[in-house]
Amino acid sequence: MQRVARASVTVDNEVVGRIGRGILALVGFGVGDTPAEAERLAGRMLNLRIFADGAGKMNLSALDVQAELLLVSQFTLYGDCRKGRRPSFDRAAPPAVARELYDHFVRKVAESGLVTQTGVFQAHMDVELLNDGPVTFLLESDEKAASV
Repeated sequence: MQRVARASVTVDNEVVGRIGRGILALVGFGVGDTPAEAERLAGRMLNLRIFADGAGKMNLSALDVQAELLLVSQFTLYGDCRKGRRPSFDRAAPPAVARELYDHFVRKVAESGLVTQTGVFQAHMDVELLNDGPVTFLLESDEKAASV
């Protein structure tokens, strides 16, 4: 996830999602991920204090500042580049499972009431952003983080 001043996603020369100040989240799901995990990560993203308060400290969450959210599916986050010259995507969830989890994640984020935009699942997308900071964080499940 990246804190942005603005971001947009375009498919076939048409802007399908656009936000102002907020978070651009590149979202991927792996083999074994569950709806409960998608919900937990949605909550973490919404409540993580990555926006500056009046003193310039990262002390406010997306909910606190009414941030806008752009959620873009990206299976390549699971690309394993440790061997050979071509990434392996064996750890990525199959498309049907990933779509269910992504849609669930989007619904949970949208329940926050914040402006929530998306890309198009499995489409070739052009993503444009103005990173604010830069501020970038990786959110993973506890199990995945422990195994890395």
